[in-house]
Amino acid sequence: MRMASLRPPDSIPSPAQDSERLSLALQEVDEKVIVWILGHRNAIQRKQIKDTYQQLYKESIIHRLQSKLSGVLKGCQVGREDLEEGKAACASSPNHLMAVRQAYCSLFDCSLEEAITSKVSSSLQKVLLLGLVSSYRYDRELVDLNVAKSEAAKLHEAIEKKQLDRDEVMWILSTRNFFQLRATFKHYKQNYQVPIYQAIMSSGSDDLGSLLRVVILCIDAPEKHFAEVIRASLSGHRTDVHSLARAILARVEIDMMKIKEEYFNMNKVSLDDAVRSIAIPLIRERERWPPTAMASQRRRGRRSLAGMELSVRLEYPMVW
Repeated sequence: MRMASLRPPDSIPSPAQDSERLSLALQEVDEKVIVWILGHRNAIQRKQIKDTYQQLYKESIIHRLQSKLSGVLKGCQVGREDLEEGKAACASSPNHLMAVRQAYCSLFDCSLEEAITSKVSSSLQKVLLLGLVSSYRYDRELVDLNVAKSEAAKLHEAIEKKQLDRDEVMWILSTRNFFQLRATFKHYKQNYQVPIYQAIMSSGSDDLGSLLRVVILCIDAPEKHFAEVIRASLSGHRTDVHSLARAILARVEIDMMKIKEEYFNMNKVSLDDAVRSIAIPLIRERERWPPTAMASQRRRGRRSLAGMELSVRLEYPMVW
């Protein structure tokens, strides 16, 4: 079953043509053109553009985007939320996580591990996050049901005794392959009649408990975590444009169909309708701004809606 939902157009220009259009758009800071191109190319096509741009112009398009774009769109390209990157490691394949770590080094002149060490204040959160981003997990379906049963019992004891900081808890979550962990979580629910992430929250809602809940959700059912993130971003008085854009961009080529199903189960309204009702009117309003107003927004350092526009165009290209 196809779980990604990015739909590139039937007729796609060559990487050289896309690179030329992007170069011109970056000179003029035409965010609408940049959004349109990047929002209608899949990961393989974007890599081809990246490589071709480097060959044609002898510079990195990533660095060019960093220097030219404003607000949320820039954040969507390079997002330096170290805690979020650590959580996202739980929903990434080993090779993808390795690529993220390499990209982080290239963009910020330090390792992701160094950034977590310097920016995360809680020592327990730091230990867990460092384990998550440093681990290269086995990536094939290999499960030992005896280990799953044993480690489910160990996790249950730690939760019951409110000792979530045990070394074995950190070790299990940061080293076992995802298939093994899902088997452990399944045993936990069967043996103790409650999902493990709910048990953790009932044992205390401190920062470590909250982080562990997210880690387990990202491993066991990432669609639940990202549906929650999207729901939170769309709730309240103001839309959290940055969180909305990050969530959609992170999963649009992976499991967005599952996220849509989970979002509907949570809210009894489709994600398509929720995003369109909030995002598209704001984008349309932005498109009516005169050039002077757009320039003024950039000079003030205000967060633009371009990131939301990119994420919406990725997910809903037929709207345009």
